[in-house]
Amino acid sequence: MKIAIVNDMPMAVEALRRALAFEPAHEVVWVASNGAEAVQRCTEYTPDLILMDLIMPLMDGVEATRRIMAETPCAIVIVTVDREQNVHRVFEAMGYGALDVVDTPAIGGGNPQEAAAPLLRKIMNIGWLIGDHSNRVRSAPSSHRHSSSRQHLVAIGSSAGGPAALEVLLKGLPRDFSAAIVLVQHVDQVFAAGMAEWLASASGLDVRLAQEGEPPQSGTVLLAGTNHHIRLLKNGTLAYTAEPVNEIYRPSIDVFFESVASYWSGDAVGVLLTGMGRDGAQGLKLMRQQGYLTIAQDQQSSAVYGMPKAAAAIDAAVEVRPLDKIAPRLLEIFSK
Repeated sequence: MKIAIVNDMPMAVEALRRALAFEPAHEVVWVASNGAEAVQRCTEYTPDLILMDLIMPLMDGVEATRRIMAETPCAIVIVTVDREQNVHRVFEAMGYGALDVVDTPAIGGGNPQEAAAPLLRKIMNIGWLIGDHSNRVRSAPSSHRHSSSRQHLVAIGSSAGGPAALEVLLKGLPRDFSAAIVLVQHVDQVFAAGMAEWLASASGLDVRLAQEGEPPQSGTVLLAGTNHHIRLLKNGTLAYTAEPVNEIYRPSIDVFFESVASYWSGDAVGVLLTGMGRDGAQGLKLMRQQGYLTIAQDQQSSAVYGMPKAAAAIDAAVEVRPLDKIAPRLLEIFSK
């Protein structure tokens, strides 16, 4: 993979170079010391992947991500030495299209290959995403719906660009919204709690991490909170599971949507938002086949038109809507 590094700290650049050296297939094609330089270098040579720092002179990583995704889009991973202090910046960058975030590998002490492993694992996953190796055929589940139920559920999946899209969508819903909401966002579990707090603060809704064994609840937004997949079980509660282990998306939107299609006993709407790759498209189609309304975000409002495009291509979405029109549609469906 052709990789660029954007970082103003020579020691961090060296740490990244050493980590990448453990995988001979990766090549560092250029290094920029600030966001402005990175934007310019991308116009000259757009890499497969950018390892983007957040705090830099002239132009920070958030603005650089926004500019690059608008002008010369490519995969971007945020690399930071202080995740807790920069959590809001991380989500802002992801809103502009950054795919993931990882710690800067440590230099000195311990096993350098172990220190490099988290970064190399994320790069491997992104290689699968941009190489589109994830297409697979799934069988439809048997139906367990009972139309007499009055329970309401909104199942939402998002990836690159998702934090900002979720903020817009949730802001459009009132605190007394009658449906339960479960969110599956591609984000590492170390950032999940911070993301739930950020969405709660931004939207004014009750947003928290989904707990093992609890059911979706009206008036509460539950966010998948681990690197395991989240499923709806036959008894109506949520559970985390490592299976299927071969899913490169963790947590997988497809896994959750398929469980909703299999076991949710009330009314539901599936919503697939911005993101790279195809995760969620097959699950959304299964929800549609079970008679649920399915909505995909449109191209113009998507930071990355990958997952919604994949859903539209297989006729998984009953409706394709701009982001700002999705919350009003949900209100129309589930109005008291």
